Amino acid sequence: MMKWTSAVAIYFLFWSLSVFLVLPFGVRTSDEAGGERVRGQAESAPHEFRPGRIAMRVTVVATVLFLMFQLNYVYGWITPQVIDQVMPAE
Repeated sequence: MMKWTSAVAIYFLFWSLSVFLVLPFGVRTSDEAGGERVRGQAESAPHEFRPGRIAMRVTVVATVLFLMFQLNYVYGWITPQVIDQVMPAE
């Protein structure tokens, strides 16, 4: 079984990765939302930034990914030996 400190560190890594997976989805620019841009604002900047909603989405994605990782760690579904069989070295 994995130490709890290792599990927390790995979960944090999954959470950090999930931020980059989640950020592009659900973003509406000022042009798409029908609002006006502030002087100097990038065209791609979000119209309304909701950190709470993003954090919730990131937490859900990170939790699902971590659970899949943990189950694979416990049950050994994908191992280096399996990967070697699927992708043999030349």
